Amino acid sequence: MKSAASRTPIALAGLAVLLAIDSSARADVKVPNLFTSHMVLQRDMKDKVWGWADKGEEVTVSINGQTKTTKAGDDGKWSVMLDPMPAGGPHTLTIKGKNEIKLDDVLVGEVWICSGQSNMQWDLGGGNDGDLESLSAKYPKIRLISVPQVGTQEPKDNFNGKWELCTPQTARQFSAVGYLFGRQLHQTLDVPIGLIDNSWGGSSCETWIKKDVLAADPKYKDLLDKWKGHEKEGDNQQPANIYNGVLKPTIGYGIRGAVWYQGETNAGRAYQYRDLFPLMIKSWRDEWGIGDFSFYYVQLADFLGEKAEPSESSWAELREAQTMTMSKLPKVGEAVIIDIGEGRDIHPRNKQDVAKRLARWALAKDYGIDVPHRSPAYKSMETKDGKVIVTLEHLKGGLYAFDVPEVRGFAIAGADKKFVKANAKIVDGNKVEVWADGVKSPVAVRYAWADNPVCNLYDRSGLPVTPFRTDDWPGVTINNTK
Repeated sequence: MKSAASRTPIALAGLAVLLAIDSSARADVKVPNLFTSHMVLQRDMKDKVWGWADKGEEVTVSINGQTKTTKAGDDGKWSVMLDPMPAGGPHTLTIKGKNEIKLDDVLVGEVWICSGQSNMQWDLGGGNDGDLESLSAKYPKIRLISVPQVGTQEPKDNFNGKWELCTPQTARQFSAVGYLFGRQLHQTLDVPIGLIDNSWGGSSCETWIKKDVLAADPKYKDLLDKWKGHEKEGDNQQPANIYNGVLKPTIGYGIRGAVWYQGETNAGRAYQYRDLFPLMIKSWRDEWGIGDFSFYYVQLADFLGEKAEPSESSWAELREAQTMTMSKLPKVGEAVIIDIGEGRDIHPRNKQDVAKRLARWALAKDYGIDVPHRSPAYKSMETKDGKVIVTLEHLKGGLYAFDVPEVRGFAIAGADKKFVKANAKIVDGNKVEVWADGVKSPVAVRYAWADNPVCNLYDRSGLPVTPFRTDDWPGVTINNTK
């Protein structure tokens, strides 16, 4: 082996070039793939921009007349907070260290996370009128980015992806609910819209939560114990897997909120979901560091076979758990879709109405537009002369029965806890009178309490009444914890 002294001048010069190239590569300031040309930054909010550089390297970030300077820490990480900007653009975002990155065509508008499992992942081309919806998806101020499905116990700080303009080609492969939700906001608000799709079909709620958050609560010991020894499986069921591989790389990006469509996988553990789902939302908010951002979610649709008589249902219990979240956290909203599912398919193709019901929440609560958004819900009950009078709240214009004059979907029980199909009629606009022959002293009422209930009660705005029960008798999933 030759010594350095014996090398030729040409060889030494070549070595010097290689060393310079290697040094330059290591010195390059970098940003994650959340920051690319065509991105959308959240308006009216301090937006975080972050990345990597050499230890102590000075980094300058400039956009729209403002400049922020920082230095990379000992771990090579750096971040700056941009001053709030109004909707608009396009701008150029420049990041300078020992090298320079220029991101062009950067817009400022409204940014939303589109998350959950397969019904959120379901692409636009596969939904109702997917061909027509795709052909008309010509919205250059709507920008789309998708996070690949990577399940891991090791936290990731980046992913393969980039922001793209909304075109018939890009929209066709994007989340149908996400795109249709964003389109409604864009058409109503006339501002740029950024949509981040990180959904994963079949995923359970616990896969979206950081491991130490779950471990801090003894309620989830059984759930965590189930996966001991299987930590190297990268799938969509293991606790924290999707949090680490999919969600973590996006945490901190400026967003207005999230829309969520998940629950099917957790239906067998519906009682657990009462706490697990709010825990997930809270943990996301805690880590994001921008306060209680809006979180709107889709209640489970009707699914499986219709049954002639009342029965217990894990799907009904999951819907109940979802509804309970409304009273546990601020700035959450539930889109009820008990009327637009498909009994034989867990993936209903009507994504348009799902997206509109989510958009109603955002338009009303985030953008101050006076539109009906919350489905009517149970308030109270009283018994009188062998009948139950149920009072509902959050109505617009009173109640009506869709399709046929008879109110369908109610069941009633006495002290024996045996539910039977009930008669019902609307009284006083926001009240329903419920009774059944053979139940002389009723104590409990249920509405739309089944996997696939036959029910037809709406308010005059066209929003379906939220499924409910007045009893708290133990359900079929009460003891399921893993």
